[in-house]
Amino acid sequence: MNCWKKYGDILVPQTERNIHFLSNFTAAAEPLDDENWRIWYSASSGGANFNIAFAEGVPGDNMQEHTAILSPEKSIRNKQFTICNLPEGWLPTQPVHIVLPNGTQRLYFWAHGPGVVRYLAADSSDGINYTVVDPYKPCLYHPCDRAVSMELNEAAGLVIGKKDMERPTFEQAADTNLICNDATNVYLLDDGTFELYTVELIQVDKSDPRYITHDNAAGLIRVIERRTSKDGLNWSPGTRVLEPDSQDPADLQFYYLSVTHTPQGRIGILGHYGVEAQTMDLEWCFSKDGINWERPNRTPWLNRDEDASGHYAYYAPHKMVFHQGEWWLFYTACNYTHNHEKSSGPLQSKIQLARIDQII
Repeated sequence: MNCWKKYGDILVPQTERNIHFLSNFTAAAEPLDDENWRIWYSASSGGANFNIAFAEGVPGDNMQEHTAILSPEKSIRNKQFTICNLPEGWLPTQPVHIVLPNGTQRLYFWAHGPGVVRYLAADSSDGINYTVVDPYKPCLYHPCDRAVSMELNEAAGLVIGKKDMERPTFEQAADTNLICNDATNVYLLDDGTFELYTVELIQVDKSDPRYITHDNAAGLIRVIERRTSKDGLNWSPGTRVLEPDSQDPADLQFYYLSVTHTPQGRIGILGHYGVEAQTMDLEWCFSKDGINWERPNRTPWLNRDEDASGHYAYYAPHKMVFHQGEWWLFYTACNYTHNHEKSSGPLQSKIQLARIDQII
């Protein structure tokens, strides 16, 4: 396998507009023609102020940015990128964009709002105006969502620091089988069904060597689970497919799994999270069926130390793209640790590009 060739910054934060964090984590990069691309991403000024967007143009040049207009209206026909049927105050992040067999374009994202952390799907016939299928019947729930009671979390093996929140009477309680962490990728398979990779949380107590006090979720261990669906809306219970073993350091966790489907099998980019150092790397892995995964290297695939940028973390997109005879990887580079306690300058994340001839 050849080495990656880095091409530097593709999209950088517009600090003059109070945007300090750009991330294409879980997001698609789509070639439009020989030179132009559409790159999906999340943008944030920090804290609870964020939205999703896409940029079009030649990577590295002045790409035209399209930030989502959010509306609680059931439907709006707009010439600008719009997400409708999204309740007031709910904000989207971590977009996954796919095209369904009937031509419908679907956008998945995590929505955060007052008492809400849930995974939604929105459909569009034109790729511009998206409508959330049902904000009150999401694909998945985070343990902190208001529809997830403390009793449901306990049933899922979690004892986390949350209080029961008032749930609207019209909104159903969460299904215990649909509780997971965020960092979610959805894929349409050749047979028309769907697979989803997300993060299962395992609770450990303070006597466990995997308990790292300075992690933002101390006592919660992240591992990868897979789910399937016939329609991409109603999902099976998760099946655990990747977790650290005795060959790994005690502090290693798996933060996400990005999957590229090839004729030889699934090439995975595993979120290799060193919790003690609070760093994130990209680890290569492989599977023929999406269930049994091989990790022959267990080391960073794309080296964070090749330049002097001071990056503490790399995050993978939805998948890699084969284009012009090479595999293109648009990824997020962060100049700070996961808990934000160390950084090389003011906290910032941006989107960069690397290319490679072979991935298997």
